[in-house]
Amino acid sequence: MVFLWVFAIFLSYFLGSLPSAHLASNRKGFDPTRSGSGNPGATNVLRVVGLRAGVLVLIADFSKGSIAAVIGLLIDGTSLGLACWLASVLGHVFPITRKFRGGKGVATGAGGCWVLFPLVGGVCTLGFLLIAKISKKVSMASILTAVFMPLSVLLFGFELKELLAAVFLSVLILIRHRENFKRLLSRSEHSLGIGE
Repeated sequence: MVFLWVFAIFLSYFLGSLPSAHLASNRKGFDPTRSGSGNPGATNVLRVVGLRAGVLVLIADFSKGSIAAVIGLLIDGTSLGLACWLASVLGHVFPITRKFRGGKGVATGAGGCWVLFPLVGGVCTLGFLLIAKISKKVSMASILTAVFMPLSVLLFGFELKELLAAVFLSVLILIRHRENFKRLLSRSEHSLGIGE
């Protein structure tokens, strides 16, 4: 079982590190790390390349987290599901194949959240969409949803290990958005569809 755990976690990290943003952008002659905000994520690809590419990256990044969580659940239940979820997000954020320069983990984190906590995933997705629509800023929606997600896990009465995993992911996403924090505070953050 130890071997299966190690295998599943490494596989999840590998899934998370797959360069979905690069694959979608390179077809159009763009490098997402050198264009727009420089972030290899769905929002930047949408702004730089277009709607179709952005949606494809969103689906791919979401799938990385959800597939990893399913792999863990099928092999050894919730504990491994949580570990694989976090491993996929770490792979997306810190991919060893790209010198640990990855995305911000929001879509990949959401994918695993929907598998492990469907009700929390639904509530957080609705909250994200509402905040993004009102503020016109994806970063604000990401930050507030990252804060709300572990609170939802706590309110819905999940176990301590699930809460700790949610808190870890939330802190990671917030750290990855530190530059967005600064721009939001200085009111220089770009609106949806203009830049990040």
